Amino acid sequence: MTVNALIMGDFESLRGALVKAIAAFPDKRTGSNLQYSMQDIGMAAFSVFFTQSPSFLAHQQSMVDRKGLSNAKTVFGMGKIPTDNHIRSVLDPVSPEHLTPVFDQLNQALLGRDELKDFVGINETRLIALDGTWYFSSDNIHCDECSSIEHANGTITHYHSAVTPVVVAPGHKVAIPLPPEFIRPQDGKKKQDCEINASKRWIEQHKDKPYCKNSTILGDDLYSKTPFCKQLLDSGFHFLFVCKPDSHKGLTDWINGLKFGKDLAEKVVHRWTGKIRETWTYRFANHVPLTDMDEPLMVNWCELTITNEKGQVLYRNAFVTDHSITDENVEMVVESGRARWKIENENNNTLKTKGYHLEHNFGHGKQNLSSLLAAMNILAFLFHTFLEFSDGKYKDLRRKLGARKRFFEHIRALTCYICFRNWDRMLDFMIESYDNPIDSEDLAKYSA
Repeated sequence: MTVNALIMGDFESLRGALVKAIAAFPDKRTGSNLQYSMQDIGMAAFSVFFTQSPSFLAHQQSMVDRKGLSNAKTVFGMGKIPTDNHIRSVLDPVSPEHLTPVFDQLNQALLGRDELKDFVGINETRLIALDGTWYFSSDNIHCDECSSIEHANGTITHYHSAVTPVVVAPGHKVAIPLPPEFIRPQDGKKKQDCEINASKRWIEQHKDKPYCKNSTILGDDLYSKTPFCKQLLDSGFHFLFVCKPDSHKGLTDWINGLKFGKDLAEKVVHRWTGKIRETWTYRFANHVPLTDMDEPLMVNWCELTITNEKGQVLYRNAFVTDHSITDENVEMVVESGRARWKIENENNNTLKTKGYHLEHNFGHGKQNLSSLLAAMNILAFLFHTFLEFSDGKYKDLRRKLGARKRFFEHIRALTCYICFRNWDRMLDFMIESYDNPIDSEDLAKYSA
């Protein structure tokens, strides 16, 4: 499946890219227990996340028993429906990195679409936000890939977490997920893995990808440290990170010692929110030391303070970047830096609370199962994001039905009772029956 073939972004082309990746999954089975193809097993797992229906496979097997056919076959291309236990057993040895080619192809195609040409930030660079998030925790269930925290009372919490990079842009609500990097024990390392090390691996692995060219990496205060900033510069990235005074005392002292009007500039903007008048005060300085160590990395610093008419501080935050800051671009620098929050609001929060149930234990396994299923869940979110841009029927239905939750409630109900010819026919049925009820004779046009 080529990137050009994916530009149109219909469901069949997206599914084709995934099927190709699944075909390369390692299959550890031996003997005669091969009645289910790897495509059946991989697509069975993915279908649960794509439909946001944990019981999707059970309903489709019931449909097969009654009618001899199901949406598992017509929509997802499965020959047979494997059991949940068989899916977990076969997929446990499969590393989530096998899904990276699908993420790469979809992101290159999606970000190449005309309607996303303005999906950029400071200096027309693509903004990639990094952040770590937990997606599993338990006091009892654990595997060799788990991280752990030992509490003061002697109990241990086992957990899985990942860095979930997304492409964001000021003025756009959407966050486009990139391949995740899982935080897990590394070969030959005694210490536990951490978010910053996982982010370093992600940068090294993806720095040459087309969607990473001319990009600015966003992150919270954890990332505004010299080694990580240098790695980004050496890898061809720009950076724009939150910089808290408490964790950067040397830089803070330096800023406080600058002469206002000469080395430290200020820009004041008055804004009306529709309810109150706010004063946005920007301060910025170029070529200042990130630390007070010898031969420090020189960075550019800016701060935004928002106050109301009474002078009360409503917001204050500071950033460091390698982008030069001027009176003309300081507002865009800050706007780009604040776009980092979209990784929480539009990505991690959506995955955890808007039907994807990222933190639900769909299967833990002993090796890679937990991380592979989490990657499939994030990939399903990317499929949905892609379809919102590329599929007019999908976009129309989302607009008519409103909340994402309601859209997938309809999908879950319909696929329990009707076997559609394909995904496109199901959308046709939903659109045409939204205003005009469809009788049993008309239903034949859509069903298999």
